[in-house]
Amino acid sequence: MSADALANGDHKKVVRRITCVGAGYVGGPTCAMIANKCPHITVTVVDMNQAKIDEWNSDSLPIFEPGLEEIVMKCRGTNLFFSSDVPQAIRDADLIFISVNTPTKMYGKGKGMAPDLKYVESVARSIAEHAEGPKIVVEKSTVPVKAAESILSILRDAQRTNNNLTFQVLSNPEFLAEGTAMRDLSNPDRVLIGGEDSEEGAKAVAALVEVYESWVPRERIITTNTWSSELSKLVANAFLAQRISSINSVSAICEATGADVSEVAHAVGFDTRIGNKFLNASVGFGGSCFQKDVLSLVYLCESLHLNKAAEYWHGVIEINNWQRRRFADKIVAELFNTVAGKKIAVFGFAFKKNTGDTRESSAIHVCKHLMEEQANLHIYDPKVTESQMRSELAIESSEKNVTKLVTVHSDPYEAAKDAHAVVILTEWDEFKTYDYSRIFNSMVHPAALFDGRLLLKKKEMESIGFRFFGIGTAPNHLTRVGFAATP
Repeated sequence: MSADALANGDHKKVVRRITCVGAGYVGGPTCAMIANKCPHITVTVVDMNQAKIDEWNSDSLPIFEPGLEEIVMKCRGTNLFFSSDVPQAIRDADLIFISVNTPTKMYGKGKGMAPDLKYVESVARSIAEHAEGPKIVVEKSTVPVKAAESILSILRDAQRTNNNLTFQVLSNPEFLAEGTAMRDLSNPDRVLIGGEDSEEGAKAVAALVEVYESWVPRERIITTNTWSSELSKLVANAFLAQRISSINSVSAICEATGADVSEVAHAVGFDTRIGNKFLNASVGFGGSCFQKDVLSLVYLCESLHLNKAAEYWHGVIEINNWQRRRFADKIVAELFNTVAGKKIAVFGFAFKKNTGDTRESSAIHVCKHLMEEQANLHIYDPKVTESQMRSELAIESSEKNVTKLVTVHSDPYEAAKDAHAVVILTEWDEFKTYDYSRIFNSMVHPAALFDGRLLLKKKEMESIGFRFFGIGTAPNHLTRVGFAATP
């Protein structure tokens, strides 16, 4: 984009080159979709991790997402490129997305709650160092409110020594669900763009709007001030997480009273004021966003001395952790109060179906609790690698313990052979299609099946012979103890 184009407000096709810093779950799919929908734009995704860039340039992409491979193979080498040359990509770009990781801080002030912005700051400094002309810089990473102010402060300091530089910082948070990311990108509910309340800010917003208008109806592109955009991302994920924790708290009531959580959710979801989405009870939410963003909101509330609001949102996390522990305790209780030395088959390790992502997966936490009880875990997941499973579990337990207690299988029937119980922790569709009569006959009896995702039908599994336990479903006789409610 030329300086004259910005100065004169000529927004039509002013963005010809986009650079995305960060080749992860957000940057890769987002830029692949932009390249696919905007053939007039050259899109370059850069990352300092050469191994990751090599994977993006190979036939085996670093991310599994339905529909992603087809688009990458179509556009790569034409108007979609993957490179580790960050300085050159910054120099070439009209518009730069910042799509680096913003994990929860594990040190210093805000430890365990505040987002760690060291990678965002590092990118901002790289832009300031290598830019040679006007740039629109766009926050794609999830950041706390007022992060754009910090980025702009770094960039405008560079302007003082170089009259050729002008910067505008926009907020354009992603609202992607792993497993449906490409569909979400192709047909989004909304695109949110926040910018500075100034003439220059409005021009920058218009330039990014023009990119999305190549395939998104204008009425779905929402423009706000920067701070509203940044906060909206946190609030959206907090609301979704809250709905999951709410229905999971109800699942405990159902188990104790004889109600069925699926029936309750179905009835409640018919209320148009509530709707039926995110009312599926489960062993708990995971992924890279929900816990991190809720904790970021908690930290923001505490920083603003809004303690009651902080307590409210922190309760969402507490319910999620409680649900995981409750489910693990139920497994131990129903296996006659001991799982030591017993073989437990675990179906699913990813945090949800249609992804290989394991970040904050509930499976990790349930497996950790079972390992503490000295259970022998035999794990199968169709997309998660053995090295990834062992790496995640080693964080929660000792390497020695993982080596001793964990076996990873490529065949679910082998995982279940001679097991005392099968535990379903991810909602993979293939788990519904298995021959459970065959699985039952290969197991140690009495054989138990613990369904943490409500994939299977209780009566059908019990007719096979399983002792069946599902989230939010009561035992056959209410005199039996329900899921243990741990403090």
